Amino acid sequence: MKSAVENLSPTRVKLTVEVPSEELQPHVDAAVKSIGSQIQVPGFRAGKVPTKIIEQRVGKGAIVQEAVNEALPEFFGKAVDETGISPIGQPEVDVTEVPLEDSTQLAFTVEVDIRPEITLPDYDALEVQVDPVAVADEDVEAKLTELRERFGTLTGVDRAVESGDFVSIDLRAEIDGEEIDAVEGVSYEVGSGNMLEGMDEALTGLSQGESADFTSPLAGGDRAGQEAQCSVTVQSVKVRELPEVDDDFAQMASEFDTVEELRADLQQQAEREKKFEQGVQARDKVLELLLERTDIPVPDSVVEAEVNQHLEQEGRLEDDEHRAEVDEQTRQAVKTQFLLDKLAEVEEVEVGQPELIEYLMAQAQQYGMDPNQFAQLIDQQGQVQAMVGDVARRKALAAVLDKATVTDTEGNAVDLDELTPDEEQPEDGADEAAADEPADAAGDEVTTGETATDAAAADEPADDAGDEVTTGETATEAAADEETSTQA
Repeated sequence: MKSAVENLSPTRVKLTVEVPSEELQPHVDAAVKSIGSQIQVPGFRAGKVPTKIIEQRVGKGAIVQEAVNEALPEFFGKAVDETGISPIGQPEVDVTEVPLEDSTQLAFTVEVDIRPEITLPDYDALEVQVDPVAVADEDVEAKLTELRERFGTLTGVDRAVESGDFVSIDLRAEIDGEEIDAVEGVSYEVGSGNMLEGMDEALTGLSQGESADFTSPLAGGDRAGQEAQCSVTVQSVKVRELPEVDDDFAQMASEFDTVEELRADLQQQAEREKKFEQGVQARDKVLELLLERTDIPVPDSVVEAEVNQHLEQEGRLEDDEHRAEVDEQTRQAVKTQFLLDKLAEVEEVEVGQPELIEYLMAQAQQYGMDPNQFAQLIDQQGQVQAMVGDVARRKALAAVLDKATVTDTEGNAVDLDELTPDEEQPEDGADEAAADEPADAAGDEVTTGETATDAAAADEPADDAGDEVTTGETATEAAADEETSTQA
């Protein structure tokens, strides 16, 4: 077999492949056997019909066509290995010659998008600035309020619904008169905005037993993104009463005996969180610098496929303004994915089993699933390698972050190693920061068949880049998260 590659653009190539008839022959024999088992010829047992008779019955062209269809993926894979390209997206195949009477070879061409060649900038001495650690009284009070809310009690009230109330509701949604979903007795905190768009406004002012109608795009399911006519009914209204802040509360809600000790601990917690935010901010700025300094071509057809899939799921294919937003997010996510994959290659990142298990457990917790069930699901879907890619991208970004010089805007050096949770965990601050959700964008893989756009649309830089671009799957869901990942 011979193959040659022609570069059509930095992200697209054309393969020309020639396969001698003798290399195709095993596939022809298999096609004859397959067709022979499906036809019946008087005088012959099933599967025992001679080749010449099969050719007379179905024609040699039909046999060769089936053989070629079965053989193309194998020969395409060999051509990819020979030429060293990294294909992504769906290949476009054109068979130009088949081994019939007037030909002795199979010839075909394939146009396919590829991972671009990327030249990384010098990243051994990057410098970034982050916000200083400044814990205000408001930060401590906010943490104290969160703690009080955990120990609060709900008390029924006889008045109209206000923001912050807890209500029990019945909810119904329909599209064009067809009921899509209906639930009863759902608990909801008014003002949290974590259910349907417009529901908070509809609930405010209602009393027990009253209903209101509103229109909202559905948040999930097969018809996610489509406008639905919704109806909500209030069954009960409750307010949360918070416990008094005194020594009794400190003893009930913590390991401390006094409020003063509790406040001091909350002050330390707030400071640790601020320091961790510094690490996340440093990671984001390092990634931003690398993207600014690196020329990363993006395959238009991959982006278009991802964007179309994303908009189709939302039912917004005709929304040009939203399309432009998703297109931009997807391109940024795919660029991030390509960049982090290249960094992982240059840094020779390896992913150990303990690291993969730790990542799987974190993901399972994020989705509220049992770790074993989540691992089985990932294995069944063939996504284990994608997970490995996610971890590799995080480690690559952490390696770059570890080399960077980080200072705050007041000129103080920031030691990311201080982010280490405890001495038993060797992971340093750079790893910790790079592994946070934003670095997760770097995590999702852009694959054909999944989208990179959902990843690009989200807020987590690492997840954007996160979905991997692989042959036969789409890149949009990954591009939708925020920071990137790619696999071919």
